[in-house]
Amino acid sequence: MRAKFDAILSTITPVDQSLAPAGQAHLDNLTKPKGSLGRLEELALQLSLVQGGQAPKADPARVYTVAGDHGVVAEGVSLFPQEVTRQMVLNFLNGGAGINVLAKTAGVELFVVDAGCLGSGFAEHPQLIQGKVAEGTANLAMGPAMSVDQCLKALLLGVGLADRAQADGVRVLGTGDMGIGNTTPSTALYCAYLGLDPAAMTGPGAGLNQQGVGRKVEVIKRGLAANAAVIARGDALEILAALGGYEIACLAGLILGGAKNRQFVCVDGFISTAACVAAWKLAPAVADYFVLAHSSAEPGHRLAVEKMGKRPLLDLGLRLGEGTGAAVCMFLLRSAAAIYNDMASFAQAGVSEGV
Repeated sequence: MRAKFDAILSTITPVDQSLAPAGQAHLDNLTKPKGSLGRLEELALQLSLVQGGQAPKADPARVYTVAGDHGVVAEGVSLFPQEVTRQMVLNFLNGGAGINVLAKTAGVELFVVDAGCLGSGFAEHPQLIQGKVAEGTANLAMGPAMSVDQCLKALLLGVGLADRAQADGVRVLGTGDMGIGNTTPSTALYCAYLGLDPAAMTGPGAGLNQQGVGRKVEVIKRGLAANAAVIARGDALEILAALGGYEIACLAGLILGGAKNRQFVCVDGFISTAACVAAWKLAPAVADYFVLAHSSAEPGHRLAVEKMGKRPLLDLGLRLGEGTGAAVCMFLLRSAAAIYNDMASFAQAGVSEGV
């Protein structure tokens, strides 16, 4: 399994930057002052480069909302009981959640993935992918959350999701998550991968008060200490196994698979960005293939993003997860592609260029 995964990593290469000048010249020749459409122009060029320098296409697009449970919930790090993960999966399948509404509004597909929920499998549903690696992780505060083999299974599940989308002609992927307590493993991953301080990184998640946040900080510190030997070795896969979750590892695999397939990836908020950091550490070239959809209201997100050297596209105060920010981002990506493809050049419009 490790050999298969390493073979996938070996196929992920940077985009061809030699194609950028032609794409930029095209954008500069459209009927507007150079750069006046800001981030939309940057998105259009990035999408074009991901797609081999072609006229960019933002459709079809698909969001995968991946669910998993976490043993660290036993430490009291969440206001919500663990069964809410399972209940929310059913809500997604019934069309009642925020991601359902926003995916429908954005005109993108939505699939829900059980990567590691507690309990048996769910009833079959056309939007559900049954990919359960195990029924929740172990408690990261006491040792590794997953074995390396379990982590690899979750990563390969994510790569398989990207491959499934590619077979269906999907050009743009969106990451979404569901898992009670999953800001705790995400924060631990940020600290381990980026050398960040748990006290500065830890936020309220789904609504903890100051006392609850303090308890969460201590749990994360215990997790980092319990897995200190793994962190010290610096192996990105081992760190993900020790501190992550099945949905987080699956999303990391989805991002890696998207880069392998030359699909553009819209990365959602705090949890998805932690998965993105894991993918980036496993294969640095993935940085060319994604955009951080938005700046999460979870306080540590800004610090992590600065360490990554990335700028989120939007700042709407979102902190729901589920892929909601990714769905909104997809609408903007479609707008960026339309600018590149449909605006007239100065010559076509008979408009004089600036001097």
